[in-house]
Amino acid sequence: MTIIPAKQKFPVRRIATLRIATIAIVLALIAGTVSAVAQQAEAPKEVLPAPARTNRPAPPTRDPHTPGYVTAKELPDGAVPAADADGNFIIGPTHKPAPELLPNKDRPLQGAVNEFTMNSADSKFYPGIAREKGTFGTPDPKNPAKLIVTTSHPAPYTRRVTVYVPKQYVPGTVAPFIVGADGPDTLLFTALDNLIAEHRVPVMIAISISNGSGDAQGSERGLEYDTMSGRYAEFVEQEVLPLVESKYNVKLTKDPEGRAAMGGSSGAACALIMAWYHPELYHRVLSYSGTYINQQWPWNPKTPHGAWGFHDRLIPKNKRKPIRIWMEVGDRDLYNPNVMRDNMHDWVLANELMAKVLAAKKYHYQFVFAENAAHVDRATKEQTLPEALEYLWQGYKGD
Repeated sequence: MTIIPAKQKFPVRRIATLRIATIAIVLALIAGTVSAVAQQAEAPKEVLPAPARTNRPAPPTRDPHTPGYVTAKELPDGAVPAADADGNFIIGPTHKPAPELLPNKDRPLQGAVNEFTMNSADSKFYPGIAREKGTFGTPDPKNPAKLIVTTSHPAPYTRRVTVYVPKQYVPGTVAPFIVGADGPDTLLFTALDNLIAEHRVPVMIAISISNGSGDAQGSERGLEYDTMSGRYAEFVEQEVLPLVESKYNVKLTKDPEGRAAMGGSSGAACALIMAWYHPELYHRVLSYSGTYINQQWPWNPKTPHGAWGFHDRLIPKNKRKPIRIWMEVGDRDLYNPNVMRDNMHDWVLANELMAKVLAAKKYHYQFVFAENAAHVDRATKEQTLPEALEYLWQGYKGD
């Protein structure tokens, strides 16, 4: 606004112009207000756009003593299970980082961390797909467990592969290793660096593989991690591991007892899928907030419930496989996060059911129910990862 001094005079013509302009502005404002009021009156509330998918309500906090959940030993707040204990455990709401993961200026990472890139054009297993931004899918009206996605199409990608080699490794000798999803996983490298130095786990290589982008049905990540088949393990075996060996002068064991897979969410489901479909390659699985729910796409009539099928059919109805598994779920983990209403999208229940069927089939497993923990909760991982790795490598004799 311009402030005009009281004694300043303007020509009559300019005053008239100002008056006309002022009247025009006032009329425009009145017209705009009337129009806005009219539009508000005409527009019914029902046509307002629905909230975006990201504005979901927070998952409910679940009680680990809920009827139907597995019986579990409740530990003192801040404690984690013993590294040699099978069974079900509840850890309290305080999640302080394990000593092996605390920053230590006097002891920086001793092992070497290297990285290379893989291109989708070079892959015979995963040439690349993507789901269009802002789209998802619709449930099949004839089958609520089946999601129809029409917006997925071929798309290129690149992925990073990050490799940790401990300083104790002797170049060219055979070594055990762990493959991780959604890399790079710096917490894993730090934990191994300290645990190896303390002789609590074998001297091993860590291979942290990033996904091919996206998430869930119709995406490259979803295709890689949620598909119930041996394809991802075969991709790692044929396209990733040879590059790791040739680039960093390491020799990776062929013994499945010396091979582990790990991940969080769909990456955790992927780790178990690798071992389940190729037990001749992997015997050890580490799982945070495992997506043992119905998220496979494309739909497959042989495994119509995706990874939910692990606990409702595959594990109960098959002979026990030589797999050792450590797994965790949080009390605020995911619950029914999408348009499907098939009763197979509850992460807490899925992991509870996993613990139940693993116990019934007499698997070596440790299940941790974490209080005050969200999906793939970082604080919980910082608290439990060293103990989880120790548990995972119980019984390893070496090559």
